[in-house]
Amino acid sequence: MTRLLALLGAVTISFSAILVRLADLSPATTAFFRPAYALPPLLLLAIATRRGDTRPPARRLATILAGTLMGLAFVFWNHGIADIGAGASTVLGNAQVVFVGLAAWWLYGERPSSVAFLAVPVVFAGVALTSGLGAADAYGRAPLAGALWGIANAAVYASFLLMFRALNRGRGVPAGVLFDASLGAAAVTLAAGLLTDPGFSLAFRWPAHGWLILLALGPQVAGWLLILTALPRLPALETSVTLLAQPVLTVLWGRWLFAERLAWIQLAGVVLVLVGVAALSLGGTVRRRSGAVAAAPGEAA
Repeated sequence: MTRLLALLGAVTISFSAILVRLADLSPATTAFFRPAYALPPLLLLAIATRRGDTRPPARRLATILAGTLMGLAFVFWNHGIADIGAGASTVLGNAQVVFVGLAAWWLYGERPSSVAFLAVPVVFAGVALTSGLGAADAYGRAPLAGALWGIANAAVYASFLLMFRALNRGRGVPAGVLFDASLGAAAVTLAAGLLTDPGFSLAFRWPAHGWLILLALGPQVAGWLLILTALPRLPALETSVTLLAQPVLTVLWGRWLFAERLAWIQLAGVVLVLVGVAALSLGGTVRRRSGAVAAAPGEAA
């Protein structure tokens, strides 16, 4: 049952970028309504499980602040989806595992694993190829910009994951935690939309907001809760394989629903990124001071 829940969570989250494309609104508009529409059901779930939520107010506030990073990552990701497509932008977002490792090297002085020395250059080479390198047949309205947005998303999302996990490690009340993070995401994306996005709108439009409601209830609520509940109970190998299924599925959905036909150079880049991320997820990015290799975390938006 745990494996089934984890797989269901990965499949649900794999539709995130697809629903963003179907909504077809400005990046900040979509980034705001994703967590905003998720807040009411998460609040109800948080109230229902409040007895198990023993976090002090300071920790809850810190989780809200961490959620602002998640919101910024949503904005960057949505720009990437518009510029290079749902599939490629989702694959690039999974490069966050590299930035988690870089942060561990820098902040905690942990030594890179032997796998990391090989896999990190592979990931960045894949990112370069995914941009199309100026090829005339490269998919996307602005492939290079899309690749840059994808890396920006990965870096910011990695920062969110580091804070989110440090604040909530070992806590079994994901609804309250996710509510706080989504509240922070909604606040920062509202500010970003009002200040930086000329196309930002709070007006209700159908069917665009129907897709946004599905995005909120599906990936943001159900997908995240399934992942947060199931993955900690699975072995590292199964966790990595389950999480890597998400970007692969998004590439397939993008090709099927939107005819996202990447050029061969971009497909090669996607494969390199996935291979590098898989190697880092399975082999770890850092070697603990005790000598054991640390598993690299990996979660998708």
